[in-house]
Amino acid sequence: MSSRARLSEDEITTALAAVPQWAREGDSIVRGADAPDFPAAIRVVVAVAEQAEALDHHPDIDIRWRTLRFVLSTHSAGGLTGLDFALAARIDEALRAESAV
Repeated sequence: MSSRARLSEDEITTALAAVPQWAREGDSIVRGADAPDFPAAIRVVVAVAEQAEALDHHPDIDIRWRTLRFVLSTHSAGGLTGLDFALAARIDEALRAESAV
């Protein structure tokens, strides 16, 4: 599921079930997480940057000490696409690798 085609409401509902830590906010999905410490938060951001480059799809990232917030949307499609959910799953993996919750 890495298409740039805009998803239907039913497809979004199904895709959200696969990434339960994410919530929908309008035409975006969002997730917050706390890393064990600031260096771990930075490692998560670096891992996410590598995955984002590989997908050519880049999240909005807010970092406050050890607290991270990710926002995903495909602006060129005017909403959510398979790329958003593919990157969400990769962000979840990066967070698990650093024991971030």
